[in-house]
Amino acid sequence: MAKKLKTDEKILLITDSSSDIPDEAVQKGGIVLLPIPVAMDGKSYLERVDFTTEEFYEKLAATKEIPVTSRIPAATFQQAFEEALEQGYTDVIVTTITSKGSGMFESAVLGKRQFLEDHPEALRITVLDSGTYTLGYGYPIMEAAEMARQGTSAAQIIAFLDDWYSCCEIIFAAYSLEYAKKSGRIPAVAAFVGDVLGLRPLISIIDGETKVVAKIRGDKNVVSRMVEYAAGRITEKKSATVAVYGTVEAYAQDLMKAAAKAFGRAPRMLGHLGACIAVNSGPKTVALVFRGEKRINGRARESDYSK
Repeated sequence: MAKKLKTDEKILLITDSSSDIPDEAVQKGGIVLLPIPVAMDGKSYLERVDFTTEEFYEKLAATKEIPVTSRIPAATFQQAFEEALEQGYTDVIVTTITSKGSGMFESAVLGKRQFLEDHPEALRITVLDSGTYTLGYGYPIMEAAEMARQGTSAAQIIAFLDDWYSCCEIIFAAYSLEYAKKSGRIPAVAAFVGDVLGLRPLISIIDGETKVVAKIRGDKNVVSRMVEYAAGRITEKKSATVAVYGTVEAYAQDLMKAAAKAFGRAPRMLGHLGACIAVNSGPKTVALVFRGEKRINGRARESDYSK
């Protein structure tokens, strides 16, 4: 763990609930998880406030129409900054779901600017576009919170997150395309016609872009092909991988075992897909997060750290 560079820093990580960070990680401190609004059957909810992940899947199975998620209002981010100031934080690092799939980054930046109008230079606030989904950014935020607890500087933590996001890749499979096709939020599967033939698409996510990289016949071959794909792209076998799943734990356990065999170590953690992803991919989904080649891209960021 890096040594502390500044003794006067108190660092807070803020993100949205689409990061799928588990409750126990939030309870350790240093992370604020802002809830994403979800509309189901004419009612409005806040993810992880009005229902747990397990309760959401029960609601999803009973709902008449696919739920709709929306961005967190700028005022909610502004209020989070107000509370951070009251609690004595000096540095706030915000990471949002990819800007290619949501307006969350825009909301966070607007909330920051509104806050700084009332409190010029009161906090150093950096807003990062993760360029990815679920634990693709939730996991490194958890690591960043631990770095902050160990005394790592805000500048080093920002560099760590930037590096992770520039390497992060996700490979996932939806064992049913019902939700993906109805939601229309995963362009890569919009024209996929193999579902009725028993074909399953393997879909990669890089910098917020989805792409079908393989078509697998039969459910039993999905996990092995996922790991094979990841093994061909991962830069270091010893680097952390993360497994994520919806409702079918058997898929997750198969993935954990296959990844452990391929990389010599099991995924660092196994997480649940939350509402924001599940309404688009469907509950019968499994995914693997890993580090690929470093990319130089135009991910958005807005930082006051240099002040």
